[in-house]
Amino acid sequence: MKRNLSWIWPAAALVAAIIAACAGEMSDKGAPRRAASLQIDGDDIGGVVTGPNGPEAGVWVIAETRELPTRFARIVVTDDQGRYVVPDLPSANYDVWVRGYGLVDSPKIKSAPGKIVNLTAVKAPNEPAAAHYYPSIYWYSMMKIPDKAKLPEKMTQNEYLNLMKSNGCANCHSQGTEAMRTFPKNVPFPLGKFANSEEAWFRRIQSGQGGVPMLTTAAKELGTANIPYLADWTDRIAKGELPHSKPPRPQGLERNIVVTTWDWLDEKHYLHDLIASDRRFPTVNAYGPVYGSTELSVDIIPILDPKTNSVKNFQTPVRDPDTPMAMEEGPLQPSPYWGTERVWTSKANNHNGMFDRKGRVWFAAAVRGSNNPAFCKKGSDHPSAKAFPVERSNRHLSMLDPKTMKHTFVDTCFGTHHLQFGANDVLWTSGGGQVVGWLDMKKFDETGDAAKSQGWTPMILDTNGNGKRDAYVEPNQPVDPTKDKRIVAGFYAVMPSPADGSIWGSVRTFPGAVVRIAPGSNPSETALAEIYNIPLPGFGIRGADIDRQGVVWASLASGHLASFDRRKCKGPLNGPKATGDHCPEGWSFYQYPGPGFEGIGDNSAEASYYTWVDQHNTFGLGDDVPMSTGNLNQGLIAMKDGKMIVLRVPYPMGFYAKGFDGRIDDPKAGWKGRGLWSSTGDRAPWLMENGKGSKPMAVHFQLRPDPLAH
Repeated sequence: MKRNLSWIWPAAALVAAIIAACAGEMSDKGAPRRAASLQIDGDDIGGVVTGPNGPEAGVWVIAETRELPTRFARIVVTDDQGRYVVPDLPSANYDVWVRGYGLVDSPKIKSAPGKIVNLTAVKAPNEPAAAHYYPSIYWYSMMKIPDKAKLPEKMTQNEYLNLMKSNGCANCHSQGTEAMRTFPKNVPFPLGKFANSEEAWFRRIQSGQGGVPMLTTAAKELGTANIPYLADWTDRIAKGELPHSKPPRPQGLERNIVVTTWDWLDEKHYLHDLIASDRRFPTVNAYGPVYGSTELSVDIIPILDPKTNSVKNFQTPVRDPDTPMAMEEGPLQPSPYWGTERVWTSKANNHNGMFDRKGRVWFAAAVRGSNNPAFCKKGSDHPSAKAFPVERSNRHLSMLDPKTMKHTFVDTCFGTHHLQFGANDVLWTSGGGQVVGWLDMKKFDETGDAAKSQGWTPMILDTNGNGKRDAYVEPNQPVDPTKDKRIVAGFYAVMPSPADGSIWGSVRTFPGAVVRIAPGSNPSETALAEIYNIPLPGFGIRGADIDRQGVVWASLASGHLASFDRRKCKGPLNGPKATGDHCPEGWSFYQYPGPGFEGIGDNSAEASYYTWVDQHNTFGLGDDVPMSTGNLNQGLIAMKDGKMIVLRVPYPMGFYAKGFDGRIDDPKAGWKGRGLWSSTGDRAPWLMENGKGSKPMAVHFQLRPDPLAH
């Protein structure tokens, strides 16, 4: 396809801008100019950023080095006078430059900690040059959305959006990055030649080992209804069309954010998540290493030590060497980047980790094949198997003790996906499908017996309203007012409530729901469930978390952060009518920032993957602040006092997180002792700004009291 390259600004103009910028960096004698009213320590770099019209407020200053054991960058925002301080840098030589909306990147200046470096911002020579740096959401929102007449039979527009966003196309990639809004070029394995962009897109989504799920979403679930709209989107962009709105520069608290990034793992494999501390006791593992989960990609646990800026890899074992690969299919079609190479080889399929109070790391990871042992199945005398036998489970539990690096397998009958510790050190899990499972950590530590230490329960609604679990009808049977009813509501997120000990989960049916389980005295036999469906305008739940008051917060594909407060329910919470739609008043919706798709009313195109609640003020905004992954805003999004605050990662463009964690390293150290930890989770790290060769990143977010604090 012939590309329109008229947006590229003239090379001579760019060279002239760079020369002008360089001229402002040093005095005639080559010594750095001092910045008025700015103080730095010996491990800081500071200065003033000036543009054509004076000080540049709300732009990023990036300090990057490759002299440490792994690539390291620290990023800050200028204040209203254009001043900046990059604090507490490890000893090394750094490239320092400016990035901001309305600009193109300034020349990189070599410097070191303890130096004042005044920088000259380079104004973008035209709108296309400026738009190159816009977050993904500004480009993705240019996509046209089909009306009902152009969708497969029985599919609603909201169902289409759900699959194009958080529960489909955007659950693996930051849609709208340059690598996504253009067809791959200058790659080792070109896609081929096609009659039009629709054919190119149909071939493109079959690339690599991700081709199977991508094609399934596009062809089976969407009926290929999205292909013409993807083609139209990329065609319009190739012809020079630009986003219909411009991003604002960071304001207010957004200027106080310090972002630090480290490369880890390798250029071929992706990370799903990381863990830094025990979310109940966030001083656990203070200043310690963080641990990554690589899901389908490779059997490695990458470990970053932020004190030494170094990375090591722990080979993730499985108990049974014959455990099949989690992604048994090879590439459906050659990858433009890796050809027919089988890049994803994991057997352990390590999805998600969680610290315990002893500083050990528990993982949702496979230890064997999917066929369960006898104690899980019908005929077993295990209490949970008597109540509800389970034949298969694809992912289990494992534990790594950092003190000894001993890896322990914990065989479970129930599947696992996400993990959270609740009261009395009981580890609750999602991913069990028809059941919710748990492991009593104390009992396991005492006995080493995985079978005796675990349990699971089906989800039973108290339909007859007598307050106890009775005989029940099955999910495919009508409600019987004299009996209870079993539901199939597989947990995606799992959330033990600090308020009352109940266990909550998000359920990714459409439009989605949250489920509450009251365990009772013997959960295998006494647990009762409640289900609450999401009402309009919300739909498409994914990750969720709970605050200390028992309020659930969730990411929605509708472009909202949602909350559900059971205390607001006006009617009966159990009984024959309490089957999901009985408490719409418990729901509240808060639209994420960023532009929306045109022609479908007020909306945000944000496709948030996960929400996490900062129960213990690990970041500095206060207790119980809900925060989400801003997957198309390329950062995290916190909501404080009803206002959305974007914690953006401007470099490299394409940051995409699937989860995050908070840790307090030192409660007496102010902002320096607190922070959030996340990792890039895009399944194709080579789609980030720097292309093939890019590695996943561990990312630390801190909140200073002001933009110059050091």
